[in-house]
Amino acid sequence: MEQIRVGIAGLGRSGWNIHARLLDGLRDRYQVVAVTDPDAERMKEARERFACRTCASYEELIDDGDVELVVVATPSHLHAEYSIAALRAGKAVVCEKPMAATLADADRMIAAAEETGQLLTVFQNRRYSPDFVQVRRVIESGILGRIVMIHITVAGFGRRWDWQTLKKYGGGSLNNTGVHFLDQALLLFGDAEPQVFCHMERTLTLGDAEDHVKLILHADGAPMIDLEVTSACAYPPNLWNVLGTLGGLTGDMSSLRWKYVLPEEMPPRELDVRPTPDRSYNRDELIWHEETWQAPKGPAPWANFYLDLYETIRNGKPLAVTPNSVRRTMWVIEKCHNMSLA
Repeated sequence: MEQIRVGIAGLGRSGWNIHARLLDGLRDRYQVVAVTDPDAERMKEARERFACRTCASYEELIDDGDVELVVVATPSHLHAEYSIAALRAGKAVVCEKPMAATLADADRMIAAAEETGQLLTVFQNRRYSPDFVQVRRVIESGILGRIVMIHITVAGFGRRWDWQTLKKYGGGSLNNTGVHFLDQALLLFGDAEPQVFCHMERTLTLGDAEDHVKLILHADGAPMIDLEVTSACAYPPNLWNVLGTLGGLTGDMSSLRWKYVLPEEMPPRELDVRPTPDRSYNRDELIWHEETWQAPKGPAPWANFYLDLYETIRNGKPLAVTPNSVRRTMWVIEKCHNMSLA
């Protein structure tokens, strides 16, 4: 296989722990040839691990003629400018989430990709989460009937005091954690344009950005989405709770269970307004069918993002995570931030 030559901008949590690690495991397809980071020790570590060049600036990285693909893993507020600069330098770009600080910046990135003819994608890696893939499979099978509501709850109790808690750096729980699950939610929601309700507030974070988000999406013909991302929940519920007209699903990233009834096994009923026997409530005797799923053992499947991307760059496979699909997520996030300012 012909390796794709990669330059990584930013060697922090995402750039090092996710992207560098994933690419290290895919050396048959990718080669890290250059990196840049303000921290000299981080660059030394990368040089020792990949035998790559270390660049004193981002400009030096994107001017490197050996670099084909740039991974933008910088703080969020730099994503748009760095991605656009790389595209104009003739590089393909993988941009970390969130795609940009604003919808206008996301649109500038998409325009730059179209103008230059260069590939732009966003690392919405949780599209590959095994639990999400399984939830989507169950919903699309139709066994739960019409999906009425999907609750997605990402909850815990704890403080943060790093740069991702500050608005000036594009921080906040919606941009940094919620963007993953909003991306999943919109894929389950369908193509309709949603009505958006959002409440955000700062609870435990030491920064000025939100760490508690309640987001509702609604449209005719689509399931209602109830997404909650919070740092102020001492008793976290399940990540998933799907309500359907024939059954439901619940669980988390490690295990799921769903149960459903078969319409042909439900006793026939007719509306009856007469007094019920013994003043009781209606009560169905239903035959339930239940199934379970366990997450496969092994590392998280984020490498599939890069496997798909290799097929796109080298073999012309359609891009798995298109910038326009991520733009929809940015559109909702912008509406949420505007509501919080109203």
